Amino acid sequence: MKAELEKFLKARDFLQTRREDYESAYYGFKWPEIEDFNWATDYFDHYAESNDRTALWIVDENGLEWKYSFAELSERSSRVANFFKRLGINRGSRILLMLDNQPELWEVMLASMKLGAVMIPSSLLLTKNDIQDRLRRGRVKLVVSVPENVEKFEGLEGDFVKVVVGGKHDGWISYEDAYNSLVAYKPDVQTKITDSLFLYFTSGTTAQPKMVLHTNGSYPIGHLSTMYWIGVREGDLHLNISSPGWAKHAWSSFFAPWNAGAGIFVYKYSRFVPKALLEVLRKYRVNTLCAPPTVWRMLILEDIKPKPESLRELVSAGEPLNPEVITKVKSDWGITIRDGYGQTETTLQVGNMPGSLVKFGAMGRPAPGYRIELLDADGMESDEGEVVIKLDPRPMGLMINYADDVAKTRTVMSGGYYRTGDVATRDQEGYFWFVGRADDVFKSSDYRISPFEVESALIESPAVAEAAVIPSPDPIRGYVPKAYVILAPGFEPSQNTAKEIFAFIKNRVAAFKRVRRIEFVQDMPKTISGKIRRVQLRSQEATKEIKGEFEFFEDELK
Repeated sequence: MKAELEKFLKARDFLQTRREDYESAYYGFKWPEIEDFNWATDYFDHYAESNDRTALWIVDENGLEWKYSFAELSERSSRVANFFKRLGINRGSRILLMLDNQPELWEVMLASMKLGAVMIPSSLLLTKNDIQDRLRRGRVKLVVSVPENVEKFEGLEGDFVKVVVGGKHDGWISYEDAYNSLVAYKPDVQTKITDSLFLYFTSGTTAQPKMVLHTNGSYPIGHLSTMYWIGVREGDLHLNISSPGWAKHAWSSFFAPWNAGAGIFVYKYSRFVPKALLEVLRKYRVNTLCAPPTVWRMLILEDIKPKPESLRELVSAGEPLNPEVITKVKSDWGITIRDGYGQTETTLQVGNMPGSLVKFGAMGRPAPGYRIELLDADGMESDEGEVVIKLDPRPMGLMINYADDVAKTRTVMSGGYYRTGDVATRDQEGYFWFVGRADDVFKSSDYRISPFEVESALIESPAVAEAAVIPSPDPIRGYVPKAYVILAPGFEPSQNTAKEIFAFIKNRVAAFKRVRRIEFVQDMPKTISGKIRRVQLRSQEATKEIKGEFEFFEDELK
């Protein structure tokens, strides 16, 4: 066993043996000092040798299944690596991935790592303009996509090879040809952990997507922190609800479970149906589950009893999880959902860790390997302010930079910190509490208001399925809190419903935080990754000239 792999495994095993001893894990963990390391060849292929345990198990809504062992995926990905090599892909080549939750996605990711190529994971929902932007700014040399997206590439500019998974199309090479390639793959050069691996285009809630560059160290090794937070163990079956193309997919549908030696379970569907997910959890005996807040909020609208027998760990990430959701699941299943916090730019930074006290609504405590602080308006460390990561020592899981944007990189990495752009508070026990994005927090009558805090109170109402709070211009207070509300089943967008919600929120937040205006909507503007675009709601509110048909003001209903 090469020395670099031994160092990686030593760091991994240190966290695995301290799964429920946060103090020991946090203060004792050190990132492995490694220079030359290729996670796919040095770790995955080593672990996969003669290993027939399930590595990947995909089940779709129609009952079709795909199941592969570690050994099978090692072999299949090596064939794909040799296939890509014949197409001219090598170290540093950039590959645009537009694949669904299908076996080929995992094969391509492993193959790309073996080659030392740079992946640009992308959603199937991207528009033609989105794709052109990625092709141009990402300097793409190879595209791997599915038949239904072939037409989106017609007429696009760029010098790139096109590979289609499933079927044949003019101008596209068939992915299935890869399986005729040699099974033995030998790297041409040694991969360094500083070599580029992922180029993520952020979801763009406020501006043009940034290009986040990760390395062969920052995500493969950096996700040891994510593995620790999830609490996944060797031999587990881990299910993560995430669409390909976004960082969370690599977090929890690739690196974290495989770092632990667990199997990845995927439930593939065209439309999310809560009852169907519950059936899957019970039938396939899933052990650990990670889902975004949207999924958890939809689940608790169903009767979720009884608890799926094999479930042991529940986690949530993407946006802060509202406390009432945690309470409901704890009551019905006896398991506490543990919230976690991170960004595309990082791995898991802060979380409620296995075996630790969970304070409902808290982000949790810093993950092993991360030193987290809060900076106030004067740039001083405080118990309230912007969440920052100390750069001395620099955590392995932090991106290298924003590609092609030196100025932006300097802005977020200055004064010895990486600045997240999120605001939080910290209590006496060291737990962090999310306040909001720095650009989402607003003032009303000189009081600072966190949209998330008000939204959390709102969705406790039986009438509210989803809510987004933004500032609405007011001649006296400057701004007042306004809520865009999607109603729960059985409630109508009426004056009486608005009165009920106003009365409900009145007793749950301080007077200055109370929602003063409500507008009922059928849906919310969201990024492709599912985050509410409050910036769009604020923009339309600022330019609004007449009251909406289903908009109600509290002072007019008294």
